[in-house]
Amino acid sequence: MYEVIEKRVLAHLVVELKIKAPLIAKKRLAGQFVILRLNDQGERIPLTIVDSDTKTGTITIIIQEVGRSTALLSNLDVGGEILDVVGPLGMPTHIENFGTAICVGGGIGTAVTYPIGRVLKDAGNEVISIIGARSKDLLILEDEMRSVSDELLVATDDGSLGHHGFVTQVLQKLINDEKKIDVVITIGPIPMMRAVAEVTRPHGIKTLASLNPIMVDGTGMCGACRVTIGGEIRFVCVDGPEFDAHEVDFEELIMRNRSYMKEEKAAMEEFAYHEGPRCYDK
Repeated sequence: MYEVIEKRVLAHLVVELKIKAPLIAKKRLAGQFVILRLNDQGERIPLTIVDSDTKTGTITIIIQEVGRSTALLSNLDVGGEILDVVGPLGMPTHIENFGTAICVGGGIGTAVTYPIGRVLKDAGNEVISIIGARSKDLLILEDEMRSVSDELLVATDDGSLGHHGFVTQVLQKLINDEKKIDVVITIGPIPMMRAVAEVTRPHGIKTLASLNPIMVDGTGMCGACRVTIGGEIRFVCVDGPEFDAHEVDFEELIMRNRSYMKEEKAAMEEFAYHEGPRCYDK
Protein backbone atom coordinates (compact mmCIF):
# COMPACT_ATOMS: atom_id res chain seq x y z
CA MET A 1 0.00 0.00 0.00
CA TYR A 2 1.12 3.54 -0.82
CA GLU A 3 0.22 6.25 1.69
CA VAL A 4 -0.90 9.79 0.84
CA ILE A 5 1.47 12.08 2.75
CA GLU A 6 0.20 15.47 1.63
CA LYS A 7 -2.78 16.87 -0.28
CA ARG A 8 -3.30 20.28 -1.89
CA VAL A 9 -6.29 21.62 -3.82
CA LEU A 10 -5.05 23.45 -6.94
CA ALA A 11 -8.31 24.35 -8.69
CA HIS A 12 -11.88 23.16 -9.11
CA LEU A 13 -11.73 19.36 -9.47
CA VAL A 14 -7.91 19.39 -9.47
CA VAL A 15 -5.82 18.15 -6.53
CA GLU A 16 -2.15 17.44 -5.90
CA LEU A 17 -1.12 14.38 -3.89
CA LYS A 18 2.25 13.45 -2.46
CA ILE A 19 2.55 9.69 -2.15
CA LYS A 20 5.11 7.62 -0.27
CA ALA A 21 6.92 5.66 -3.00
CA PRO A 22 10.68 5.75 -2.29
CA LEU A 23 11.83 3.38 -5.05
CA ILE A 24 9.93 5.31 -7.73
CA ALA A 25 11.14 8.63 -6.33
CA LYS A 26 14.72 7.39 -6.63
CA LYS A 27 14.40 6.27 -10.27
CA ARG A 28 11.97 8.62 -11.99
CA LEU A 29 12.99 11.10 -14.68
CA ALA A 30 11.09 14.02 -16.22
CA GLY A 31 8.37 12.91 -18.61
CA GLN A 32 7.74 9.53 -17.01
CA PHE A 33 4.49 8.37 -15.45
CA VAL A 34 3.03 5.89 -12.99
CA ILE A 35 -0.08 3.74 -13.16
CA LEU A 36 -2.24 3.71 -10.04
CA ARG A 37 -4.95 1.34 -8.90
CA LEU A 38 -6.87 2.52 -5.87
CA ASN A 39 -8.13 -0.90 -4.77
CA ASP A 40 -8.52 -4.43 -6.10
CA GLN A 41 -11.72 -3.41 -7.91
CA GLY A 42 -10.25 -0.22 -9.35
CA GLU A 43 -9.22 0.58 -12.89
CA ARG A 44 -5.66 1.47 -13.85
CA ILE A 45 -5.02 5.24 -14.04
CA PRO A 46 -1.90 6.63 -15.79
CA LEU A 47 -0.59 9.86 -14.24
CA THR A 48 2.58 11.82 -14.90
CA ILE A 49 5.08 12.14 -12.06
CA VAL A 50 5.12 15.89 -11.44
CA ASP A 51 7.91 15.86 -8.87
CA SER A 52 9.80 13.60 -6.48
CA ASP A 53 11.82 13.91 -3.29
CA THR A 54 14.38 11.22 -2.57
CA LYS A 55 14.87 12.46 1.01
CA THR A 56 11.22 11.93 1.95
CA GLY A 57 10.73 9.12 -0.57
CA THR A 58 7.69 10.75 -2.11
CA ILE A 59 6.36 11.38 -5.59
CA THR A 60 3.90 14.10 -6.55
CA ILE A 61 0.96 13.56 -8.87
CA ILE A 62 -1.87 15.83 -9.97
CA ILE A 63 -5.38 14.49 -10.56
CA GLN A 64 -8.26 16.07 -12.42
CA GLU A 65 -11.65 14.53 -11.71
CA VAL A 66 -13.04 13.34 -15.03
CA GLY A 67 -14.62 10.03 -14.02
CA ARG A 68 -15.45 7.80 -11.08
CA SER A 69 -11.92 6.47 -10.57
CA THR A 70 -10.22 9.87 -10.60
CA ALA A 71 -12.93 11.24 -8.30
CA LEU A 72 -12.32 8.45 -5.78
CA LEU A 73 -8.58 9.01 -6.01
CA SER A 74 -8.75 12.77 -5.59
CA ASN A 75 -11.06 12.40 -2.61
CA LEU A 76 -8.39 10.55 -0.65
CA ASP A 77 -7.23 12.43 2.43
CA VAL A 78 -3.82 12.47 4.10
CA GLY A 79 -3.25 9.00 5.51
CA GLY A 80 -5.31 7.38 2.79
CA GLU A 81 -3.78 4.47 0.90
CA ILE A 82 -3.49 3.39 -2.73
CA LEU A 83 -3.19 -0.31 -3.48
CA ASP A 84 -0.86 -0.14 -6.51
CA VAL A 85 1.57 2.49 -7.81
CA VAL A 86 3.64 1.11 -10.68
CA GLY A 87 6.51 2.99 -12.27
CA PRO A 88 8.36 4.88 -13.40
CA LEU A 89 7.00 4.02 -16.86
CA GLY A 90 7.51 5.48 -20.32
CA MET A 91 10.54 7.03 -21.95
CA PRO A 92 11.97 10.09 -20.15
CA THR A 93 12.08 13.40 -21.97
CA HIS A 94 15.19 13.79 -24.13
CA ILE A 95 17.04 16.74 -22.59
CA GLU A 96 19.95 18.69 -24.00
CA ASN A 97 20.95 22.32 -24.37
CA PHE A 98 18.81 23.13 -27.39
CA GLY A 99 19.12 26.88 -26.93
CA THR A 100 15.68 28.41 -26.52
CA ALA A 101 12.92 26.02 -25.49
CA ILE A 102 9.24 26.92 -25.43
CA CYS A 103 7.06 24.90 -23.07
CA VAL A 104 3.35 25.14 -23.89
CA GLY A 105 0.98 23.75 -21.27
CA GLY A 106 -2.79 23.80 -21.42
CA GLY A 107 -5.09 23.03 -18.50
CA ILE A 108 -4.00 19.96 -16.57
CA GLY A 109 -1.15 19.59 -19.09
CA THR A 110 0.78 22.16 -17.08
CA ALA A 111 1.38 19.39 -14.55
CA VAL A 112 3.49 17.63 -17.18
CA THR A 113 5.08 20.84 -18.43
CA TYR A 114 6.55 21.74 -15.04
CA PRO A 115 9.06 18.88 -14.56
CA ILE A 116 10.13 19.15 -18.20
CA GLY A 117 10.65 22.90 -17.94
CA ARG A 118 12.76 22.44 -14.84
CA VAL A 119 15.18 19.94 -16.41
CA LEU A 120 15.39 22.04 -19.59
CA LYS A 121 16.39 25.00 -17.44
CA ASP A 122 18.93 22.90 -15.53
CA ALA A 123 20.46 21.86 -18.88
CA GLY A 124 21.20 25.51 -19.71
CA ASN A 125 18.29 26.32 -22.00
CA GLU A 126 16.49 29.61 -22.12
CA VAL A 127 13.01 28.47 -21.10
CA ILE A 128 9.94 30.43 -22.13
CA SER A 129 6.75 28.90 -20.76
CA ILE A 130 3.25 29.54 -22.06
CA ILE A 131 0.46 28.16 -19.88
CA GLY A 132 -3.26 28.52 -20.34
CA ALA A 133 -6.67 27.64 -18.97
CA ARG A 134 -10.28 28.60 -19.51
CA SER A 135 -10.03 31.13 -16.65
CA LYS A 136 -7.56 32.22 -13.97
CA ASP A 137 -9.38 30.10 -11.38
CA LEU A 138 -8.52 26.98 -13.37
CA LEU A 139 -4.86 27.87 -13.95
CA ILE A 140 -2.48 25.60 -12.04
CA LEU A 141 1.20 25.73 -11.00
CA GLU A 142 1.69 29.35 -12.03
CA ASP A 143 4.30 30.02 -9.34
CA GLU A 144 6.08 26.73 -10.01
CA MET A 145 6.26 27.43 -13.75
CA ARG A 146 7.57 30.92 -13.09
CA SER A 147 10.37 29.47 -10.95
CA VAL A 148 11.71 27.32 -13.81
CA SER A 149 11.19 29.82 -16.63
CA ASP A 150 13.17 32.77 -17.92
CA GLU A 151 9.82 34.16 -19.00
CA LEU A 152 6.30 33.03 -18.19
CA LEU A 153 3.39 33.96 -20.44
CA VAL A 154 -0.22 33.24 -19.45
CA ALA A 155 -3.34 32.97 -21.58
CA THR A 156 -6.94 32.52 -20.48
CA ASP A 157 -9.93 31.92 -22.72
CA ASP A 158 -12.01 34.52 -20.88
CA GLY A 159 -9.24 37.11 -20.45
CA SER A 160 -9.33 36.93 -16.65
CA LEU A 161 -5.53 36.69 -16.55
CA GLY A 162 -2.82 37.39 -19.10
CA HIS A 163 -3.56 37.19 -22.81
CA HIS A 164 -7.26 37.02 -23.69
CA GLY A 165 -7.27 34.00 -25.95
CA PHE A 166 -5.31 30.84 -26.61
CA VAL A 167 -1.75 29.71 -25.93
CA THR A 168 -1.29 29.24 -29.68
CA GLN A 169 -1.84 32.96 -30.22
CA VAL A 170 0.91 33.75 -27.71
CA LEU A 171 3.22 31.30 -29.46
CA GLN A 172 2.39 32.79 -32.85
CA LYS A 173 3.27 36.27 -31.57
CA LEU A 174 6.71 35.04 -30.45
CA ILE A 175 7.26 33.65 -33.95
CA ASN A 176 5.98 36.83 -35.60
CA ASP A 177 8.35 38.86 -33.43
CA GLU A 178 11.18 36.69 -34.83
CA LYS A 179 12.09 35.18 -31.48
CA LYS A 180 14.71 32.49 -32.01
CA ILE A 181 13.06 29.18 -31.04
CA ASP A 182 14.95 25.90 -31.10
CA VAL A 183 12.34 23.52 -29.73
CA VAL A 184 8.71 23.58 -28.63
CA ILE A 185 7.27 21.03 -26.20
CA THR A 186 3.49 21.02 -25.88
CA ILE A 187 1.31 19.20 -23.37
CA GLY A 188 -2.42 19.59 -22.93
CA PRO A 189 -5.74 18.83 -24.63
CA ILE A 190 -5.26 17.04 -27.93
CA PRO A 191 -6.85 19.84 -30.04
CA MET A 192 -4.46 22.32 -28.42
CA MET A 193 -1.41 20.18 -29.19
CA ARG A 194 -2.57 19.79 -32.78
CA ALA A 195 -2.99 23.57 -33.05
CA VAL A 196 0.52 24.14 -31.66
CA ALA A 197 1.92 21.73 -34.26
CA GLU A 198 0.19 23.65 -37.04
CA VAL A 199 1.61 26.95 -35.77
CA THR A 200 5.19 25.66 -35.78
CA ARG A 201 5.01 23.47 -38.89
CA PRO A 202 5.41 26.25 -41.50
CA HIS A 203 8.52 27.49 -39.73
CA GLY A 204 10.20 24.11 -39.37
CA ILE A 205 10.44 24.43 -35.57
CA LYS A 206 11.13 21.12 -33.84
CA THR A 207 7.96 20.36 -31.86
CA LEU A 208 7.29 17.54 -29.43
CA ALA A 209 3.86 16.57 -28.09
CA SER A 210 3.27 14.51 -24.96
CA LEU A 211 0.32 12.32 -25.92
CA ASN A 212 -2.37 11.21 -23.52
CA PRO A 213 -4.60 8.58 -25.12
CA ILE A 214 -6.15 5.72 -23.18
CA MET A 215 -3.54 3.57 -21.46
CA VAL A 216 -4.39 0.36 -19.64
CA ASP A 217 -1.47 -1.87 -18.76
CA GLY A 218 1.40 0.57 -19.35
CA THR A 219 3.65 -2.12 -20.82
CA GLY A 220 2.61 -2.15 -24.49
CA MET A 221 0.87 -5.54 -24.20
CA CYS A 222 -2.78 -4.46 -24.45
CA GLY A 223 -2.44 -2.12 -27.44
CA ALA A 224 -5.01 0.35 -26.11
CA CYS A 225 -2.65 3.31 -26.49
CA ARG A 226 -1.56 2.70 -30.08
CA VAL A 227 -1.13 5.80 -32.21
CA THR A 228 0.11 6.48 -35.72
CA ILE A 229 3.34 8.47 -35.93
CA GLY A 230 4.72 9.22 -39.37
CA GLY A 231 2.53 6.50 -40.85
CA GLU A 232 3.76 3.81 -38.41
CA ILE A 233 2.08 2.33 -35.35
CA ARG A 234 3.58 3.26 -31.99
CA PHE A 235 2.53 2.59 -28.42
CA VAL A 236 2.47 5.65 -26.19
CA CYS A 237 3.17 3.83 -22.94
CA VAL A 238 6.47 2.28 -24.09
CA ASP A 239 7.54 4.29 -27.15
CA GLY A 240 6.46 7.65 -25.70
CA PRO A 241 4.74 9.52 -24.30
CA GLU A 242 6.53 12.21 -26.38
CA PHE A 243 6.58 12.20 -30.17
CA ASP A 244 7.31 14.53 -33.07
CA ALA A 245 4.11 16.58 -33.15
CA HIS A 246 4.37 17.12 -36.90
CA GLU A 247 4.12 13.37 -37.49
CA VAL A 248 1.22 12.58 -35.14
CA ASP A 249 -2.09 11.48 -36.69
CA PHE A 250 -4.18 13.73 -34.45
CA GLU A 251 -7.50 12.77 -36.06
CA GLU A 252 -6.97 9.15 -35.13
CA LEU A 253 -5.78 10.14 -31.65
CA ILE A 254 -8.89 12.25 -31.01
CA MET A 255 -11.17 9.39 -32.07
CA ARG A 256 -9.32 6.93 -29.83
CA ASN A 257 -9.38 9.31 -26.87
CA ARG A 258 -13.18 9.59 -27.19
CA SER A 259 -13.74 5.84 -27.25
CA TYR A 260 -15.08 5.55 -23.71
CA MET A 261 -16.56 9.01 -23.12
CA LYS A 262 -20.09 7.62 -22.80
CA GLU A 263 -19.05 5.03 -20.23
CA GLU A 264 -16.94 7.55 -18.30
CA LYS A 265 -19.85 9.99 -18.11
CA ALA A 266 -22.23 7.29 -16.89
CA ALA A 267 -19.79 6.13 -14.21
CA MET A 268 -19.27 9.69 -12.98
CA GLU A 269 -23.02 10.36 -12.83
CA GLU A 270 -23.53 7.16 -10.83
CA PHE A 271 -20.72 8.11 -8.45
CA ALA A 272 -22.14 11.61 -7.90
CA TYR A 273 -25.60 10.15 -7.26
CA HIS A 274 -24.40 7.70 -4.60
CA GLU A 275 -21.60 9.73 -3.02
CA GLY A 276 -23.07 13.23 -3.17
CA PRO A 277 -21.44 16.49 -4.33
CA ARG A 278 -18.24 16.23 -2.25
CA CYS A 279 -16.09 15.35 -5.26
CA TYR A 280 -17.15 18.58 -6.94
CA ASP A 281 -16.73 20.92 -3.99
CA LYS A 282 -13.06 21.83 -4.35
